[in-house]
Amino acid sequence: MTERPARARQPRKPDWLSVDEAREIILSQVTVLGRETVPLTDALARVLAAEIESSVMHPAWDNSGMDGFAVRSEDVSAASREHPAVLRVIEEVLAGGFPTQRLRPGEAIRVMTGAPVPEGADGVTRLECTEPGPEPGTIRVLDGSDAGRNIRRKGEDLKIGDRPLAAGTLLRPAEIGLLAMLGQPLVPVYRRPRVAILSTGNELADFADLPLVYTGRRIMNSNSYALHAQVREAGGEPALLGIARDDPGMLRQQLQAAAGHDALITSGGLAVGDHDYVTGVLDDLGMEFLFYRVKMRPGSPFAFGLLGAMPVFALPGNPVSAIVTFELLVRPALRKMTGLTEYDRPTRRVRLAEPVATRGDRTHFYRAKLERREDGSWAARLTGPQGSGILTSVSSADALLRVPPDSKLSAGAELDAIVLRER
Repeated sequence: MTERPARARQPRKPDWLSVDEAREIILSQVTVLGRETVPLTDALARVLAAEIESSVMHPAWDNSGMDGFAVRSEDVSAASREHPAVLRVIEEVLAGGFPTQRLRPGEAIRVMTGAPVPEGADGVTRLECTEPGPEPGTIRVLDGSDAGRNIRRKGEDLKIGDRPLAAGTLLRPAEIGLLAMLGQPLVPVYRRPRVAILSTGNELADFADLPLVYTGRRIMNSNSYALHAQVREAGGEPALLGIARDDPGMLRQQLQAAAGHDALITSGGLAVGDHDYVTGVLDDLGMEFLFYRVKMRPGSPFAFGLLGAMPVFALPGNPVSAIVTFELLVRPALRKMTGLTEYDRPTRRVRLAEPVATRGDRTHFYRAKLERREDGSWAARLTGPQGSGILTSVSSADALLRVPPDSKLSAGAELDAIVLRER
């Protein structure tokens, strides 16, 4: 990131966009990153970068779904406790072993769960449906309901040539297990975006300066750590650049430290005060601004643009504003960069448990708790005061309520809720 020579300020780009317009611009400017190969044990929560074709048959043979006896249906289907079927046990097959004999009429073979089913058998009678027979080496079958059941057929899960996993699949524990079953020790995945995070402001302190926080002379730099967690949760690899003081030279140096990352997030320094330098310094560094503000609350002072090829998200400094704007505008972009095709959190239709009002032309995003009602519907209640500096309003929230501009809604009105966590 090389600083350009001094130049005239750029003309103002689109301003006061709707949330949806801002989101569309951002998503149009970010792309999926390159591929890399990782060990299967490191592939959880990564996004698959190639379709996977099966080179194995699973199961590889007809096998028993129960501990019991492989039998012929015609020998046991009419069996009951009053009229048991008596069979001669000719062999025992453990999981990992293979039968050596074909089953003939009047015979049974003891099998363990997962053991291959011998030729001639078409069902497995559970062990608990049997008892020792009248002579050594025989059993009584007391229940014929397992006739023709409890066999897992060869290839019923996967056949050679099947394509069970497509590119773009988010790898959860089940997919990890499937990849292991397919014999895939190395996995092609999309690279995670490396995201630099910089907070700004003379008022901020980090852990080394906690005494200043305790005495009320500074406030803790919570934004860096909240954003670090949000980036990681979204699938990125966060890197903290520290705190930039309200000094253009220092800010320039720390912004330049973002070189080599896939994205940059700043928080604070976007207001119109004499000491809010972020947009000006970014402009001097050559950033192409694509918009400056969004019609939302909290979080309207949000700027986005490109510094070379690197997307830059300039977030407001208030803690709630930073978290909410990340959720709505940054998180979808990072998820797209990881290779996902679905970017958004789930939404749920809810009924207000209390009146809610907004003023002006901004869409409000209120923090709310969700309650499941007896009829299966969901109710939403605000988490308390909704100020942009009240971080507890987010930490106790299950969802963000999307409230239209200039609204006066009564209890019982329906709204869409963006679900942050399931209850």
